[in-house]
Amino acid sequence: MGILLLAGCSGGSTVDDEISGGDGPAPTKVKAGYVSAIDQISLPAGLEAGYFDEQNLNVKLSDPFPTGVDALNALQAGEVDFVQVGTPAIAAAQEGIDLVLVGNYTGSASQQSIDETMAVVAAPESGVDGDDLKTLRGKRIGVSEGSINHLYLLGLLEQAGLKAGDVKVVNTGPPDMAVALKSGGIDVAIVWDPFPIQITQQVDGAKEVLRGGGHIPFVGYIVTTRAYAAKHPDVVERFLTARATTDQWMRENPEKAAQSATRWLPGTKMDVARQSMKHNVKQLDPRFSACNYLALDTLARLLAEHGNAKSGFDVNKYFQPGAMLEVMGKNKKLFKDLPAVPDSALIGKDYTFDRKSATKACPS
Repeated sequence: MGILLLAGCSGGSTVDDEISGGDGPAPTKVKAGYVSAIDQISLPAGLEAGYFDEQNLNVKLSDPFPTGVDALNALQAGEVDFVQVGTPAIAAAQEGIDLVLVGNYTGSASQQSIDETMAVVAAPESGVDGDDLKTLRGKRIGVSEGSINHLYLLGLLEQAGLKAGDVKVVNTGPPDMAVALKSGGIDVAIVWDPFPIQITQQVDGAKEVLRGGGHIPFVGYIVTTRAYAAKHPDVVERFLTARATTDQWMRENPEKAAQSATRWLPGTKMDVARQSMKHNVKQLDPRFSACNYLALDTLARLLAEHGNAKSGFDVNKYFQPGAMLEVMGKNKKLFKDLPAVPDSALIGKDYTFDRKSATKACPS
């Protein structure tokens, strides 16, 4: 997957572009970007709620990016300081973007696998049964090749004892899946929220036959460049504090978070946002542990195995846990409602990932 530079981000959003007066230091200006997806809404929701203001950060958002690749292009071009990206970070790093992972926007620090925001939607005559994954055999399955929904499919096939060649993968963008399912171009759509919910509303007889199940680790990281992290460690820590504060607010107030999503994701209906947020908040865990390293390593290996990434991806080169560990240490109350990280999965800022020990430390 090549990484091409974009011409630039248009527009941009901020709740309050004015820098308030007072005796304290002026707010630090930060440019941030997010992908137009329900599981990335914490960034604009935190801006709207004022949590970045509390950290004396004047955050300006780019317009929502259509994909993680677009977000990484903007990061490489210097158009944003932070982005939220999942699996595309693997190929981007291998293509030479000098990125670092400083926090999570989705996933789990307490277990190996979590995939509650993923679902399988089947056409009415497909014969696919979520309780019998062998029924996927021979089906045309719409996924975005190399993305997390593709990896979810691979996890399902492994669970069913099937091989990738036992199905026909149809590379399909999430916004196009409803039309593809309706027209018969695909038998099954596998995708993240809110698309499964929207597809069942748009395609007569389409049914969500499987949701989550712990088939794969889910990854989504707060990403910056190595140079920015080195130059602005205090900004990174304050940014992560604001994001962690937002995540807790969303976990405690999913209805209000859904309302925020309708304002920041154009065309998202409240009923769709509400259903999606119910799943999304289960994965709002900004902490770092050995489990996050294990998740990325697992998915990098899967991508390489199927030709969507180069082999030998070393997760140790890209994680910079120091700032997030500082946030975890100084703000324990922000994580009190989350499952405890297993003692054996706790890490320090100089942690070095070892797959065998991490697998033992993180429950499946």
